[in-house]
Amino acid sequence: MGIVVGWCWYKKEMKSRKENKVGVPKGNLGWPLVGETIDFIACGYTSKPVSFMEKRRSLYGKVFKTHLLGTPIIVSTDADVNKVVLQNHGNTFIPAYPKSIRELLGEHSILQINGNLQKRLHALIGGFLRSPQFKSRITTDVENSVNLSLCSWKKHKHLIYVQRETQKITFEVLVKVLMSVCPGEDLNSLKREFEEFIKGLICLPINFPGTRLYKSLKAKERLLKIVGRIVKERKLATLENKQEDGARAPKDVVDVLLQHSGDSNEAQGLSVDFITGNVIEMMIPGEETVPMAMTLAVKYLSDCPVALQKLREENMELKKQKIESCGNYSWIDYMSLSFTQNVISETLRMANIINGVWRKALKDVEIKGVLIPKEWCVLTSFTSIHMDEENYSNPYEFDPWRWNCKAGIAANNSISFTPFGGGQRLCPGLDLSRLELSIFLHRLVTTYRWVSEKDEIVHFPTVKMKRKLPIRVTSISSL
Repeated sequence: MGIVVGWCWYKKEMKSRKENKVGVPKGNLGWPLVGETIDFIACGYTSKPVSFMEKRRSLYGKVFKTHLLGTPIIVSTDADVNKVVLQNHGNTFIPAYPKSIRELLGEHSILQINGNLQKRLHALIGGFLRSPQFKSRITTDVENSVNLSLCSWKKHKHLIYVQRETQKITFEVLVKVLMSVCPGEDLNSLKREFEEFIKGLICLPINFPGTRLYKSLKAKERLLKIVGRIVKERKLATLENKQEDGARAPKDVVDVLLQHSGDSNEAQGLSVDFITGNVIEMMIPGEETVPMAMTLAVKYLSDCPVALQKLREENMELKKQKIESCGNYSWIDYMSLSFTQNVISETLRMANIINGVWRKALKDVEIKGVLIPKEWCVLTSFTSIHMDEENYSNPYEFDPWRWNCKAGIAANNSISFTPFGGGQRLCPGLDLSRLELSIFLHRLVTTYRWVSEKDEIVHFPTVKMKRKLPIRVTSISSL
């Protein structure tokens, strides 16, 4: 028995010495089981959620170890380390998310699949979203959704809750992009079930009746039935079209996935279940990321009248040009509004709606003298980079003009600006997100003036406004 104990102690000691020699990050794993999760969550309910990272960075350096949500983890607040982790995908790092996310999204989730299939799916969806035909059509669709929503505000004599209104706009747009579902019973059912489903993305991984995870999994079952029926109907229609007059140009993401007959055997014959699950997953930006970016842009602009006035002047000028020329707006018109794009970039930097990504090392990896041991999870903290004074002066100040000095940094998604992730998993819908934000801001500032009531940002489990950002609007006289 003594020999066995001695041998175990020897192996542990040798491993510890090796790690210390190479440079395993310093840190504190906290209490048994819970680690430092309580402190992590508590900071998420403050006005400065990045304080959890900042405190440990000051103690242990830009890369440190901790224990969060039941997992020992290495946290990187270093932009160079984050870049290596994001770019070395598949062979070195693979996705590794908390248990609640894994259970809700399933094993075939696009967030978790790797290799050629992931690359091919990413390329297919990205190629479709960048196509000229799609850009032309979606610009009109977004305009219609935004106009319809904002026109209804004139009838309101009471408060407008911006977060609620923007969720209506973006969910409708995204479901149309994914499945061509128009307003009606299907859209209403999808919205209702998806709201219940997404509540469980960040929760305790306990699944029995009454728990948050249980309720969300039940909502997903109902979503699978609705989306599965739509995908099956579309698959049948696709087969019939091929027999009659060949394959037609895809009109949405479901079409893209069903019509694909590329070279990769791994990507051929995607099952209805596979497509259905991933379409549900791709609905997340329509409920979370884009509407919150719209909402927070309104909040930041409300708190910065000078930026709001500059934004209004730029957009009024475009509106005047379009009225005089009797021309329609194009994707390029919106994306060419330089100060509007600055406002969007600054909103994304400060909002940190996607605060980081989780990865797991498949082997020992050394980056900048720091060892990330095999099987350890890594959290690349985007929030820490975006709120670091080394990257942005006065990082807690809303300053759209700072982007005048950062030529191309927003468009190129540099290592110090990663609101859409990076590497092979860079969000394929980033340009669509910017378009939606541009159209919303253009129509808002050229149609209304508003006064916002006091509200607070909550950062956990996801970024939200505590009161959904209530505002009172008054119409601007027509040009």
